[in-house]
Amino acid sequence: MSEESYHIPVLLQTSVEGLAIKPEGTYVDVTFGGGGHSREILSRLTTGHLYGFDQDQDALSNSPEDARFTFVHGNFRYLKNFLRYYGVDKVDGILADLGVSSHHFDAAERGFSFRFDEVDLDMRMNRQAGVTAAVILNTWPEERLSTLFKDYGELRDARRLAKALVTARVDQPFDTIASLLDVIRPFFQRDREKKELAKFFQALRMEVNQEMAALEAMLTQSLDVLKPGGRLVVITYHSLEDRLVKRFMRAGNLEGQVEQDFYGHFQTPFQLINNKVIIPDEAEQRDNPRSRSAKLRIAEKKA
Repeated sequence: MSEESYHIPVLLQTSVEGLAIKPEGTYVDVTFGGGGHSREILSRLTTGHLYGFDQDQDALSNSPEDARFTFVHGNFRYLKNFLRYYGVDKVDGILADLGVSSHHFDAAERGFSFRFDEVDLDMRMNRQAGVTAAVILNTWPEERLSTLFKDYGELRDARRLAKALVTARVDQPFDTIASLLDVIRPFFQRDREKKELAKFFQALRMEVNQEMAALEAMLTQSLDVLKPGGRLVVITYHSLEDRLVKRFMRAGNLEGQVEQDFYGHFQTPFQLINNKVIIPDEAEQRDNPRSRSAKLRIAEKKA
């Protein structure tokens, strides 16, 4: 399986340059995927080492044959534990590209895309763990579904959608994407249907894979595993992710509350490298549609 079958890496040079790579350093790509960012990091290492995390076993086939690289089949929410397993206490940099790869949207059997309607409602990145989208749609109460579609999908009709789903599943539980589309399509205007369906599926995917909880865990652990002067580089695609990353980099905690010392001086563990968020230029957005909602933030852990 080639890198291209996954996706073209977003903000490749800018994000890897943001790591300020030391040739002898130790780095982590917590979203290995097709390996595009990892290969660029490896090209800048001499005696250093890179650990590439991915919870999807499919990504293993993209691993480079390189003694300086270790593939970690696991969720980055367990970053610290996996690094400890490999005998690593501190690292010089962490890179996270939080977007979903084209590979997952194109693999019909995974259930990530509404383009393939006669497949199971799965959406799990790790197919050996967790609940499927079908379980959520068939068992969650109306209010909880409404909150999911509002918060993760940013859908204006979240409440009506939830009510329609709860009503419909009484007669016919949802098992395939086709059965789901029959119920939700009438809520979306034709000129915005694809965009709104994408938001709906995004909300389900984020919940199925506990993406926000995993991100919170990884960010919190980054403080423990980064060396002084180590870099945290994160590419986000969703407003909830970006707000969380922004708060964490500014304050060093998930709440975004900057602590002060006795004299009123702000105490933060990070130094922001880019005060203003970095977005792909027009050429990249034109050539790589996946990049259009991408935002890059970089911070360095203070000594």
